[in-house]
Amino acid sequence: MSARGAFPISIRNAGAADLDTVVRLDRETTGIEKRAYWQEAFARHVAPPHNGRLFLVAEKDGAAVGFIVAEIRAWEFGSPPCGWVFALNVARGLREHGIASVLYDQLCARLRAAGIDTIRTMVAVTNKVNLSFFRSMGMTSGPYIELEKRIE
Repeated sequence: MSARGAFPISIRNAGAADLDTVVRLDRETTGIEKRAYWQEAFARHVAPPHNGRLFLVAEKDGAAVGFIVAEIRAWEFGSPPCGWVFALNVARGLREHGIASVLYDQLCARLRAAGIDTIRTMVAVTNKVNLSFFRSMGMTSGPYIELEKRIE
């Protein structure tokens, strides 16, 4: 059950039957159908062995309404192992009801149980919604700066 939020939700590990819902939620948010991407993510994060990979689903009244995906990544650029969030989504009509916060809290609890004490993510500077959400969860700029260059 939710510790935060306007109504009761439950958090569980994603299962193979959640693929269509995840694809639909992502398409509603991004406007792009990425079934192959999500099939690969499910193969890595949902099917055993999990090896530090987490794919959690939020349910309201028995229906999946959101998800968060992360993995424990070790020693990149000299960093001790930490949790990396690379996907978070909640059904449009249910946003701002605390579902993402509950997903995030549950993810952090599972990471702590695995001995992880730091969580990271990357957010586009133009994505004010995600940036505001992660900041509201207490996340701040970390010790690394993303650099990029277009390859011609």
